[in-house]
Amino acid sequence: MLRRPPPSFASPPSFASPRTCPPDPLRGSAVPPVETDADSRRIPPAVTDLLDRVDDWGPTATPAGAFHLVPVQVERDLPLVGRWMNDPAVAAFWELAGPASRTARHLRRQLADDGHTVPCLGVLAGRPMSYWEIYRADLDPLARYYPARAHDTGIHLLIGGVADRGRGLGSRLLTAVADLVLDRRPACVRVVAEPDLRNIPSVATFLNAGFRFFAEVDLPTKRAALMVRDRALRDLS
Repeated sequence: MLRRPPPSFASPPSFASPRTCPPDPLRGSAVPPVETDADSRRIPPAVTDLLDRVDDWGPTATPAGAFHLVPVQVERDLPLVGRWMNDPAVAAFWELAGPASRTARHLRRQLADDGHTVPCLGVLAGRPMSYWEIYRADLDPLARYYPARAHDTGIHLLIGGVADRGRGLGSRLLTAVADLVLDRRPACVRVVAEPDLRNIPSVATFLNAGFRFFAEVDLPTKRAALMVRDRALRDLS
């Protein structure tokens, strides 16, 4: 998603960072038409849920235990997310280190958005251990930089604790969440991500989670590897 830092997995792999581009000025630029739900841009979030109610998706099984995406509540979750953002390995990609107010602004900006992105805690076996952003890539400024399809769904993530990094957990959770998106969003045919191209561990994590390398894309703040997980290829496997 272009407007905030996407988590990429630093060394060791831990996150797919959202560092991309500024907000909505990118929309409406003179670019080739993108296949999107034009009407949904004009309907307030109270009328339509652009991500099919992430809060109702429920837990999913993973080799490491039951995993649940829980939409963020700033007052409840800010201390934890703020601590993760101040980890140097995370800060290098998310660029949200500093006082809690900085992370709070980031979270509130998403929660006050048009409903095309949902920030979540990742809860594994009852323990909050990761931060995720699930977003409509086709309604995001990112759609200017690749041939978006209607309902393309993007993922950013960071693995919060050092003990949870570097042992393949990121790939397992990415696989589970990508499957969850495809299962809960029947109109979505692709899950996408855009880690920094220089972040080899992050790209490898997405490849290990069943994503394929689609293209290199020049975003305003980085050169990214556009990664795609296709419903059709998943269903064939």
